[in-house]
Amino acid sequence: MKIKSPFFLLLLIPGFLGCSLNTDEKIIKLGHGLDTNHPVHKSMFYFGELLEEKSGGKMMVEMYPNQQLGTERQLLELLQIGSLDMTKVSIGVLESFSPDMKVFGIPFLFRDKEHSFKILDGEIGKELLSGTEKYWLKGLGYYDAGSRSFYTKKNPVNAPDDLKGLKVRVMESETAINMVKQLGGAPTPIAWGELYTALQQGVVDGAENNLTSFYLSRHYEVCKYYSFDEHTVIPDALLMSTHFWNGLSEIEQEWVQEAADESIVYQRKLWAESEENAMQELEKAGVIFNTPDKAPFVDKVSGQLKGKENSESVNLLIERIQQVQ
Repeated sequence: MKIKSPFFLLLLIPGFLGCSLNTDEKIIKLGHGLDTNHPVHKSMFYFGELLEEKSGGKMMVEMYPNQQLGTERQLLELLQIGSLDMTKVSIGVLESFSPDMKVFGIPFLFRDKEHSFKILDGEIGKELLSGTEKYWLKGLGYYDAGSRSFYTKKNPVNAPDDLKGLKVRVMESETAINMVKQLGGAPTPIAWGELYTALQQGVVDGAENNLTSFYLSRHYEVCKYYSFDEHTVIPDALLMSTHFWNGLSEIEQEWVQEAADESIVYQRKLWAESEENAMQELEKAGVIFNTPDKAPFVDKVSGQLKGKENSESVNLLIERIQQVQ
């Protein structure tokens, strides 16, 4: 299991990414946008260790963190053309490639974390993962990414009106853009790795993300207000290029899937611990927390939940998700 440094950007030379030339072992190149302290990175590192163990050293993972190989959107494009083997991206970015994934970006869709896990681990979650294959993306599973809330530089967000006139960073996600618009803010898509500087320089007035990412990105150094409106629960997806997956033997595919499944269990434990630690450290750093009444937010974005702006397939998914007890 290896983590590569930025000097390996040269690996973007066409043809260099992909399997090792040694036919006795397969090197899986995995690029992602998070830093190495993030629980999701640690879980993918664990995936690599598990895979090496299960395969008896025949399959190994080389990791390229910190957007070394590009933004999440660019990494997905590299998977589609077979120039990269694996990645982890937010479902918010994946929805632009696999449209039914937009359902996870619908605000206030899940009742609680238990409800979201029932969907991710059940029939609906598996259907959505398998649906990515026609876009040359093999879905291996979902990592927990908590709930997303707003954080801002100057004032807390107690009600939708507090977002009026604010430039809010969002992912390259149609559902996230529509949500911020409906709440009165000005959605501004910016790559994750560029956000700290954008906040610092006033390009945006705030952003929305989970507590762990808010802490590990050090955005709290610029934004002192975190408002627990918990508008969306958007997981991460662990993905492999179908170009690579289809070249694996049946037993190799089993090793990959088993390692992914075990890393998901490990990741959820790490995630819960990371949220507790983030809360403690952010309080020490002087971050001001508030928990606004969710009802006005739900009312403003009800068009997305009721399906006025959704495709027929997404509306059917919303109905099925709401029926799961």
